Amino acid sequence: MQPAIKIKRVYEEAESQDGYRVLVDRLWPRGLTKEEVHLDEWAKDIAPSTPIRLAYAHVPERWDAFKIQYKNELKHNEEIPSFLDKWEDHPTITLLYAAKDTEHTHALVLQEYLKKCYAARK
Repeated sequence: MQPAIKIKRVYEEAESQDGYRVLVDRLWPRGLTKEEVHLDEWAKDIAPSTPIRLAYAHVPERWDAFKIQYKNELKHNEEIPSFLDKWEDHPTITLLYAAKDTEHTHALVLQEYLKKCYAARK
């Protein structure tokens, strides 16, 4: 079964329809405790690497280059299959991220990538 994969800012209220909540940032979100996040898993290993995260620095003009680099990292990330296996039994996965810019977040790239991976498994 292919789960529904949603994304949400970690600072938004947790809701029952979030399903399995996964933080997909390499760094812990500022100002929040683990209790406040209502987290099921922290998947640092599939977050963008520090070098590409720092090069992007949330500058929208660097978004296209960042997406290419991050997709390439995901394609070569040996952890992806284990996450796909672990999550496939959950009806809904919500990828949590801390960035303020909701249009230029790595969570969008990851969401698209994971959906394609699940579709290819059919």
